[in-house]
Amino acid sequence: MVVIFRFGLLILGLTLCLSAQQTVAEMVLPLWPDRLDTSRETVQPDRGDGVLRLTDVINPSLEVFLVPSSPHPAPAVLVCPGGGYSKLAYNKEGTEIATWLNGIGVSAFVLKYRVPDNRAGAFADAQRAMGIIRHRAAEWNVDKSRLGILGFSAGGHLAASVSTRYANRGYESVDDADEQSVRPDFTVLVYPAYIAADGYAVVPEIPVDGNTPPAFIVQTQDDTHYINSSIAYYTALKEGGVPAELHLFPVGGHGYGMRPSGNAVSSWPKLVARWFETTGVLTARH
Repeated sequence: MVVIFRFGLLILGLTLCLSAQQTVAEMVLPLWPDRLDTSRETVQPDRGDGVLRLTDVINPSLEVFLVPSSPHPAPAVLVCPGGGYSKLAYNKEGTEIATWLNGIGVSAFVLKYRVPDNRAGAFADAQRAMGIIRHRAAEWNVDKSRLGILGFSAGGHLAASVSTRYANRGYESVDDADEQSVRPDFTVLVYPAYIAADGYAVVPEIPVDGNTPPAFIVQTQDDTHYINSSIAYYTALKEGGVPAELHLFPVGGHGYGMRPSGNAVSSWPKLVARWFETTGVLTARH
Protein backbone atom coordinates (compact mmCIF):
# COMPACT_ATOMS: atom_id res chain seq x y z
CA MET A 1 0.00 0.00 0.00
CA VAL A 2 2.76 2.42 0.94
CA VAL A 3 4.82 1.56 -2.11
CA ILE A 4 1.91 2.17 -4.46
CA PHE A 5 1.05 5.48 -2.82
CA ARG A 6 4.63 6.70 -2.97
CA PHE A 7 4.78 5.71 -6.62
CA GLY A 8 1.74 7.89 -7.21
CA LEU A 9 3.41 10.81 -5.46
CA LEU A 10 6.52 10.28 -7.57
CA ILE A 11 4.41 10.63 -10.69
CA LEU A 12 2.75 13.66 -9.13
CA GLY A 13 6.16 15.27 -8.63
CA LEU A 14 7.13 14.61 -12.22
CA THR A 15 3.84 16.09 -13.37
CA LEU A 16 4.47 19.27 -11.40
CA CYS A 17 7.95 19.60 -12.89
CA LEU A 18 6.87 18.76 -16.43
CA SER A 19 3.49 20.46 -16.65
CA ALA A 20 3.83 20.76 -20.43
CA GLN A 21 3.58 16.94 -20.75
CA GLN A 22 -0.10 16.15 -21.02
CA THR A 23 -1.93 12.85 -20.95
CA VAL A 24 -3.72 12.21 -24.23
CA ALA A 25 -7.50 12.03 -23.91
CA GLU A 26 -9.27 8.83 -24.86
CA MET A 27 -12.11 10.75 -26.50
CA VAL A 28 -14.18 13.91 -26.46
CA LEU A 29 -17.93 13.39 -26.11
CA PRO A 30 -20.79 15.81 -26.67
CA LEU A 31 -22.91 16.09 -23.54
CA TRP A 32 -26.16 16.50 -25.41
CA PRO A 33 -27.41 14.61 -28.48
CA ASP A 34 -26.48 16.20 -31.82
CA ARG A 35 -24.63 19.11 -30.23
CA LEU A 36 -20.91 19.13 -31.00
CA ASP A 37 -20.69 22.23 -33.17
CA THR A 38 -17.73 24.17 -31.76
CA SER A 39 -17.53 26.73 -34.55
CA ARG A 40 -18.42 29.62 -32.23
CA GLU A 41 -15.90 28.76 -29.53
CA THR A 42 -13.25 31.42 -29.00
CA VAL A 43 -9.74 31.13 -27.63
CA GLN A 44 -8.94 34.37 -25.87
CA PRO A 45 -5.64 36.13 -26.62
CA ASP A 46 -2.58 34.67 -24.92
CA ARG A 47 -1.55 36.67 -21.85
CA GLY A 48 1.93 35.17 -21.77
CA ASP A 49 1.07 32.73 -18.98
CA GLY A 50 0.40 29.62 -21.04
CA VAL A 51 -3.26 29.45 -20.06
CA LEU A 52 -5.75 28.31 -22.70
CA ARG A 53 -8.86 30.42 -22.10
CA LEU A 54 -12.01 29.28 -23.90
CA THR A 55 -15.26 31.18 -24.18
CA ASP A 56 -18.43 31.23 -26.31
CA VAL A 57 -19.01 27.56 -25.48
CA ILE A 58 -22.52 26.72 -26.62
CA ASN A 59 -22.09 22.99 -27.18
CA PRO A 60 -20.52 21.50 -24.05
CA SER A 61 -18.44 18.35 -24.02
CA LEU A 62 -16.65 15.86 -21.79
CA GLU A 63 -12.98 15.03 -22.38
CA VAL A 64 -12.16 11.53 -21.14
CA PHE A 65 -8.82 10.62 -19.50
CA LEU A 66 -8.85 7.01 -18.29
CA VAL A 67 -6.30 5.27 -16.07
CA PRO A 68 -4.40 3.01 -18.45
CA SER A 69 -4.54 -0.76 -17.91
CA SER A 70 -6.17 -0.64 -14.49
CA PRO A 71 -6.88 -4.23 -13.34
CA HIS A 72 -9.86 -3.03 -11.30
CA PRO A 73 -12.47 -0.30 -11.77
CA ALA A 74 -10.75 2.99 -10.96
CA PRO A 75 -12.12 5.92 -8.99
CA ALA A 76 -12.97 8.93 -11.12
CA VAL A 77 -13.30 12.69 -10.87
CA LEU A 78 -15.27 15.22 -12.92
CA VAL A 79 -13.01 18.28 -13.28
CA CYS A 80 -14.64 21.72 -13.56
CA PRO A 81 -12.25 24.49 -14.70
CA GLY A 82 -12.78 28.01 -13.43
CA GLY A 83 -13.00 31.33 -15.21
CA GLY A 84 -15.68 33.41 -13.55
CA TYR A 85 -18.45 31.78 -15.62
CA SER A 86 -17.19 33.95 -18.49
CA LYS A 87 -14.43 31.67 -19.78
CA LEU A 88 -12.69 28.38 -18.94
CA ALA A 89 -9.03 28.09 -17.91
CA TYR A 90 -9.15 24.83 -19.78
CA ASN A 91 -5.60 23.55 -19.51
CA LYS A 92 -4.42 25.00 -16.18
CA GLU A 93 -7.58 23.94 -14.32
CA GLY A 94 -8.65 21.11 -16.61
CA THR A 95 -6.37 18.93 -18.69
CA GLU A 96 -3.32 19.46 -16.45
CA ILE A 97 -5.40 18.28 -13.52
CA ALA A 98 -6.46 15.21 -15.51
CA THR A 99 -2.79 14.32 -16.08
CA TRP A 100 -2.11 14.47 -12.34
CA LEU A 101 -5.22 12.45 -11.48
CA ASN A 102 -4.26 9.71 -13.94
CA GLY A 103 -0.81 9.64 -12.34
CA ILE A 104 -2.25 8.75 -8.93
CA GLY A 105 -4.66 6.14 -10.30
CA VAL A 106 -7.81 8.22 -10.81
CA SER A 107 -9.66 8.49 -14.12
CA ALA A 108 -10.55 12.08 -15.03
CA PHE A 109 -13.29 13.74 -17.06
CA VAL A 110 -12.75 17.39 -17.95
CA LEU A 111 -15.98 19.33 -18.34
CA LYS A 112 -16.26 22.01 -21.01
CA TYR A 113 -19.41 23.71 -19.79
CA ARG A 114 -21.39 26.57 -21.28
CA VAL A 115 -19.93 30.06 -20.94
CA PRO A 116 -20.26 33.00 -20.76
CA ASP A 117 -22.97 33.99 -18.30
CA ASN A 118 -24.94 30.76 -18.31
CA ARG A 119 -24.92 29.35 -14.78
CA ALA A 120 -28.10 27.35 -15.35
CA GLY A 121 -26.59 25.80 -18.48
CA ALA A 122 -23.33 25.04 -16.68
CA PHE A 123 -25.23 23.34 -13.84
CA ALA A 124 -27.19 21.20 -16.30
CA ASP A 125 -23.95 20.33 -18.10
CA ALA A 126 -22.28 19.18 -14.88
CA GLN A 127 -25.26 17.08 -13.82
CA ARG A 128 -25.49 15.54 -17.28
CA ALA A 129 -21.77 14.70 -17.19
CA MET A 130 -22.11 12.91 -13.84
CA GLY A 131 -24.94 10.79 -15.25
CA ILE A 132 -22.99 9.91 -18.40
CA ILE A 133 -19.94 8.83 -16.41
CA ARG A 134 -22.01 6.53 -14.19
CA HIS A 135 -23.99 5.22 -17.18
CA ARG A 136 -20.79 4.24 -19.01
CA ALA A 137 -18.80 3.23 -15.93
CA ALA A 138 -18.44 -0.42 -16.92
CA GLU A 139 -17.27 0.50 -20.42
CA TRP A 140 -14.67 2.89 -18.99
CA ASN A 141 -13.59 0.61 -16.11
CA VAL A 142 -14.72 3.24 -13.60
CA ASP A 143 -16.05 2.56 -10.11
CA LYS A 144 -19.26 4.57 -10.15
CA SER A 145 -19.46 4.39 -6.35
CA ARG A 146 -16.22 6.39 -6.13
CA LEU A 147 -17.04 9.23 -8.49
CA GLY A 148 -16.22 12.70 -7.24
CA ILE A 149 -16.13 16.26 -8.50
CA LEU A 150 -13.30 18.81 -8.37
CA GLY A 151 -13.66 22.50 -9.18
CA PHE A 152 -11.60 25.68 -9.26
CA SER A 153 -12.97 29.17 -8.58
CA ALA A 154 -16.27 29.40 -10.50
CA GLY A 155 -15.83 25.69 -11.20
CA GLY A 156 -15.71 25.28 -7.43
CA HIS A 157 -19.07 27.00 -7.14
CA LEU A 158 -20.35 24.65 -9.84
CA ALA A 159 -18.93 21.61 -8.03
CA ALA A 160 -20.54 22.73 -4.76
CA SER A 161 -23.85 23.27 -6.57
CA VAL A 162 -23.78 19.73 -7.97
CA SER A 163 -22.82 18.39 -4.53
CA THR A 164 -25.81 19.99 -2.83
CA ARG A 165 -28.57 20.16 -5.45
CA TYR A 166 -28.32 16.61 -6.78
CA ALA A 167 -31.92 15.74 -5.92
CA ASN A 168 -33.35 17.98 -8.64
CA ARG A 169 -32.32 17.92 -12.30
CA GLY A 170 -31.63 21.21 -14.00
CA TYR A 171 -33.04 19.87 -17.29
CA GLU A 172 -35.52 17.42 -18.80
CA SER A 173 -34.30 13.82 -19.12
CA VAL A 174 -33.06 12.95 -22.61
CA ASP A 175 -31.86 9.32 -22.37
CA ASP A 176 -30.90 6.46 -20.04
CA ALA A 177 -27.86 8.32 -18.70
CA ASP A 178 -30.28 10.64 -16.93
CA GLU A 179 -31.58 7.73 -14.84
CA GLN A 180 -28.28 7.65 -12.95
CA SER A 181 -27.59 9.47 -9.69
CA VAL A 182 -25.74 12.76 -10.13
CA ARG A 183 -24.64 13.00 -6.48
CA PRO A 184 -20.84 13.02 -6.20
CA ASP A 185 -19.31 10.65 -3.66
CA PHE A 186 -16.76 13.30 -2.66
CA THR A 187 -15.94 16.91 -3.48
CA VAL A 188 -12.66 18.81 -3.89
CA LEU A 189 -12.81 22.62 -4.00
CA VAL A 190 -9.74 24.70 -4.85
CA TYR A 191 -10.16 28.44 -4.18
CA PRO A 192 -13.93 28.21 -4.78
CA ALA A 193 -15.86 31.40 -5.57
CA TYR A 194 -19.39 32.75 -5.08
CA ILE A 195 -20.33 30.40 -2.22
CA ALA A 196 -20.46 32.91 0.66
CA ALA A 197 -23.35 35.28 1.16
CA ASP A 198 -23.10 37.62 4.16
CA GLY A 199 -20.11 36.80 6.30
CA TYR A 200 -19.70 33.03 6.48
CA ALA A 201 -23.19 31.94 5.41
CA VAL A 202 -23.55 29.94 2.22
CA VAL A 203 -25.64 31.31 -0.62
CA PRO A 204 -29.18 29.89 -0.94
CA GLU A 205 -28.44 27.96 -4.16
CA ILE A 206 -25.96 25.76 -2.26
CA PRO A 207 -28.12 24.07 0.42
CA VAL A 208 -25.57 22.11 2.46
CA ASP A 209 -27.08 19.43 4.72
CA GLY A 210 -26.12 16.15 6.36
CA ASN A 211 -26.28 14.29 3.04
CA THR A 212 -23.79 16.56 1.28
CA PRO A 213 -20.69 14.59 0.18
CA PRO A 214 -17.46 14.82 2.21
CA ALA A 215 -15.21 17.61 0.98
CA PHE A 216 -11.59 18.72 0.76
CA ILE A 217 -11.08 22.48 0.46
CA VAL A 218 -7.94 24.46 -0.46
CA GLN A 219 -7.71 28.20 0.18
CA THR A 220 -5.24 31.01 0.84
CA GLN A 221 -5.76 33.86 3.27
CA ASP A 222 -4.67 36.51 0.79
CA ASP A 223 -7.35 35.44 -1.71
CA THR A 224 -9.42 38.21 -0.16
CA HIS A 225 -12.35 38.14 -2.58
CA TYR A 226 -13.10 34.45 -2.10
CA ILE A 227 -11.68 33.24 1.22
CA ASN A 228 -15.14 33.50 2.81
CA SER A 229 -16.50 31.01 0.27
CA SER A 230 -14.19 28.26 1.53
CA ILE A 231 -14.83 29.06 5.18
CA ALA A 232 -18.60 29.24 4.64
CA TYR A 233 -18.72 25.87 2.88
CA TYR A 234 -16.54 24.22 5.52
CA THR A 235 -18.61 25.71 8.35
CA ALA A 236 -21.85 24.50 6.78
CA LEU A 237 -20.39 20.99 6.38
CA LYS A 238 -19.23 20.99 10.00
CA GLU A 239 -22.67 22.06 11.21
CA GLY A 240 -24.23 19.32 9.07
CA GLY A 241 -21.94 16.66 10.52
CA VAL A 242 -20.24 16.04 7.16
CA PRO A 243 -16.53 15.08 7.25
CA ALA A 244 -14.40 17.81 5.69
CA GLU A 245 -10.86 19.13 5.51
CA LEU A 246 -10.05 22.80 5.05
CA HIS A 247 -6.42 23.63 4.26
CA LEU A 248 -5.85 27.36 4.67
CA PHE A 249 -2.48 28.78 3.63
CA PRO A 250 -1.29 32.34 4.31
CA VAL A 251 -0.28 33.33 0.77
CA GLY A 252 -0.82 32.20 -2.79
CA GLY A 253 -3.60 34.37 -4.14
CA HIS A 254 -6.07 33.02 -6.64
CA GLY A 255 -5.84 31.03 -9.85
CA TYR A 256 -2.60 29.09 -9.40
CA GLY A 257 -4.03 25.75 -10.46
CA MET A 258 -1.46 23.03 -9.96
CA ARG A 259 1.49 25.02 -11.26
CA PRO A 260 4.44 25.62 -8.90
CA SER A 261 4.04 29.00 -7.21
CA GLY A 262 6.88 29.02 -4.69
CA ASN A 263 4.27 29.05 -1.92
CA ALA A 264 3.27 26.28 0.46
CA VAL A 265 -0.15 26.07 -1.19
CA SER A 266 1.53 24.29 -4.12
CA SER A 267 1.52 21.18 -1.94
CA TRP A 268 -2.24 20.84 -2.23
CA PRO A 269 -2.16 17.94 -4.77
CA LYS A 270 -0.13 15.85 -2.30
CA LEU A 271 -2.64 16.64 0.42
CA VAL A 272 -5.54 15.63 -1.82
CA ALA A 273 -3.79 12.37 -2.72
CA ARG A 274 -3.36 11.61 0.99
CA TRP A 275 -7.04 12.45 1.60
CA PHE A 276 -8.04 10.11 -1.22
CA GLU A 277 -6.12 7.33 0.49
CA THR A 278 -7.38 7.95 4.02
CA THR A 279 -11.00 8.20 2.89
CA GLY A 280 -10.89 5.10 0.70
CA VAL A 281 -11.14 6.82 -2.67
CA LEU A 282 -7.75 5.27 -3.40
CA THR A 283 -7.19 1.78 -2.03
CA ALA A 284 -4.19 -0.55 -1.85
CA ARG A 285 -4.99 -2.04 -5.25
CA HIS A 286 -4.55 1.41 -6.83
